[in-house]
Amino acid sequence: MEITVQKVLDALKYVDDPDLKKDLVTLNMIRDVVVDGKNVSFTVVLTTPACPMKDMIHNACVNAILHFVDKEAKVNIKMSSSVTSKKEKDETTLRDVKNIIAVASGKGGVGKSTIAANLALGLSKLGARVGIVDADIYGPSQHIMFGVEQDNPGQAEFMGQRKMAPVESYGVKINSIGFLAGPNQVVALRGPMASKALSQLFFDTVWGELDYLIVDLPPGTGDIQISLCSQVPLTGAVIVCTPQDVALSDARKGIALFQLQQINVPILGLVENMAWFTPEELPENKYYIFGKDGVKHLAEELNLPLLSQVPLVQSVREAADAGRPAVMQENTVTAIQFKELAQNVAQQIAIKNATFAEAL
Repeated sequence: MEITVQKVLDALKYVDDPDLKKDLVTLNMIRDVVVDGKNVSFTVVLTTPACPMKDMIHNACVNAILHFVDKEAKVNIKMSSSVTSKKEKDETTLRDVKNIIAVASGKGGVGKSTIAANLALGLSKLGARVGIVDADIYGPSQHIMFGVEQDNPGQAEFMGQRKMAPVESYGVKINSIGFLAGPNQVVALRGPMASKALSQLFFDTVWGELDYLIVDLPPGTGDIQISLCSQVPLTGAVIVCTPQDVALSDARKGIALFQLQQINVPILGLVENMAWFTPEELPENKYYIFGKDGVKHLAEELNLPLLSQVPLVQSVREAADAGRPAVMQENTVTAIQFKELAQNVAQQIAIKNATFAEAL
């Protein structure tokens, strides 16, 4: 029985994207179908290179061809990606940035900046084009975590105007007010000045083409958060929290801020940081220093995704201090966990963007 392109497409209509709940053909994710005798090749264009379902979709496509077309077919699939976006094109330096994700916390000291750095690098290691803005005006740290504290933004031109070129580290583009202040200098900015400094980090930096721009926010629900939401087209927010009740109370306020009608930024999910402590010499032991599953229960209560539970591990702190975040350490438990966090965030962004497109 002859294999045709139409038979291949008909078979692939039985394969659904697990997140978007529609078949790959309807979603226009099947490209470049070529049939040569028993040889069948095509490209599957995923919504992100960080897709956690990549292997499952690949196997489902192979099985569909063998089952519905020809059990002797030799199937060759190229897995590609094109990151989706709900952001409208503009004429600012953010025009080629597809998704902007705020990483926020209700209170300080919960490891938000560490999560932001490892999320950015996790997405980059999975093949995405990534940048990070250190918007923690009063306590910038990304230039330290990425090992570029001695660097400075370069010069660039955008539409005939002089702008900043971001610093690059490990393939991630970075800008931070930490580049502009010395290690012993305090950043003393009041409300309007702080908002202006934030605006310059975004709009005076030539970011180029990015799939994801991560924003490391200061803790709390003040001027910086409100200014960000009013000035920058956010795709969504990730809330970082530790499991204890005091932190959970502040996390609720952080979530409520993004859900205000005049702000209305989708919550992509929650990250429970310092979920438990495991000593290096006792890798099977878990000690719930800050309480157990507090953020997990909050996510269930608010019907929000729990993106990850990250343990309190000494090597994560050491890696951040050394300017080489933990996700860079190949095949360690924490590196694998941070890559899974990146996949889960990318997955939630793809779902939100698809839902937004359907609503238009």
